[in-house]
Amino acid sequence: MAVQSNGNGSLESHIKVPKIKFTKLFINGEFVDSISGKTFETMDPRNGEVTAKIAEGDKEDVDLAVKAAREAFDHGPWPRFSGAARRKIMLKFADLIDENIEELATLDSIDGGKLFHLGKIMDIPGTAETFRYYAGAADKIHGETLKMSKELQGYTLHEPIGVVGHIIPWNFPSIMFATKVAPALAAGCTMVVKPAEQTPLSALYYAHLAKLAGIPDGVLNVVTGFGHTAGAAVSSHMDIDMVSFTGSTEVGRLVMQAAATSNLKPVCLELGGKSPFLVFDDADVDKVAELALQGSLFNKGEICVAGSRVFVQEGIYDKFLLQLKEKMKNWVVGDPFDPTSHQGPQVDKKQYERILSYIELGKNEGATLFHGGKPCDRKGYYIEPTIFIDVTDNMTIAKEEIFGPVMSVFKFKTVEEAIKRANATKYGLAAGIMTNDINLANTVSRSIRAGSIWINCYLALDKDVPFGGYKMSGFGKDLGIDGLKKYLIVKAVTTPIYSSPWL
Repeated sequence: MAVQSNGNGSLESHIKVPKIKFTKLFINGEFVDSISGKTFETMDPRNGEVTAKIAEGDKEDVDLAVKAAREAFDHGPWPRFSGAARRKIMLKFADLIDENIEELATLDSIDGGKLFHLGKIMDIPGTAETFRYYAGAADKIHGETLKMSKELQGYTLHEPIGVVGHIIPWNFPSIMFATKVAPALAAGCTMVVKPAEQTPLSALYYAHLAKLAGIPDGVLNVVTGFGHTAGAAVSSHMDIDMVSFTGSTEVGRLVMQAAATSNLKPVCLELGGKSPFLVFDDADVDKVAELALQGSLFNKGEICVAGSRVFVQEGIYDKFLLQLKEKMKNWVVGDPFDPTSHQGPQVDKKQYERILSYIELGKNEGATLFHGGKPCDRKGYYIEPTIFIDVTDNMTIAKEEIFGPVMSVFKFKTVEEAIKRANATKYGLAAGIMTNDINLANTVSRSIRAGSIWINCYLALDKDVPFGGYKMSGFGKDLGIDGLKKYLIVKAVTTPIYSSPWL
């Protein structure tokens, strides 16, 4: 494995960190200080140094943001605009995102350690395209005419659900902002966004662009702060009509409890995963080994669909491990602004230490360390990509979501065994199936209880395809038209066709 260094542990001497323009809460179309005046520090994971001081929102700030969103929904123009009018503004928003790709990608890199070159070609353009996708759906929201059993006429209206609370994670701050915000805007909702405290910078920048695009005041509000204060206030607020949350299963349970004990608001939860990556004997070992690495280590393993449980059929197991070892020689852990880097730093010190503790658990519970397993010898939160073998299904590293660059490789004999072990998890977010046998692929894909099944590919996410899990990976869908429907509520309207004494 190659680890890049220029002597001081990073490339920061060659990267000009931009002046952070937006650090305050965005409420009712204005950037404002928190009521308490408190701030918190956001850190650069490349070196552990402070990037900026951000306004720390609390319950009182959430109250103000919800009040603005409520007013904008109940009396403002956004829900009353035609779909075509919303589409026009959302398309302008997308164009403004494209015009600021470099700065937005930089913010996500210095905030979350994300690779800058991938941000420029994937994350930020993908964010803009998600807004365009849902802009195209804004004027195509229709109800149905109903054939009724009595002398009645019925039809349905699909109306915006109201004020939405979005709580977004730190691993894909731009993509997840668009995934939540774009369909809610297209539906005609207003909203309060609580970005992760680790990565608030791009969300505030998007709020600025939304204002420039012409989104009316109060429609999009951003309250930065901590989950146990600002996030909890969003989840439990009586004037928020729905909450959409992406994050850990543990926090998702708290969000659901808060929603249930307040105004019984509906929730959409996209939670954790421990996804199986199944490799059968007939697979192309070279191609599959590369897919396995990307599926497990992409975004430094900080991705909920990481294929971190790699099951390999016994006939090609040894060959597969040799290919993994060979490919790891070219894997570069380095500064996210270095275009040769495959893996940047973990998001913060807490996550860095959490991952290292899981690696120690794996060794202590008897797994064999096949590759990596140590922090990198440099400043910042860098960890070597880590591969364990001789892992049993009951080990902690096989059961719990690590959310870091840690892969476990298992050996299996039969198809039935592979299916049983793949399903032996409380999660059900995704799965990969590597085989050239279409009948086998169809059988296994129907047997795995997971929301996304990828055959001879992995991480094949797209704005057209609904995304969400089974079991404790949550419920509800993001992306696709299903991602729009959850922000709509169905109203039935019935009238008599003619007067009748028995109706």
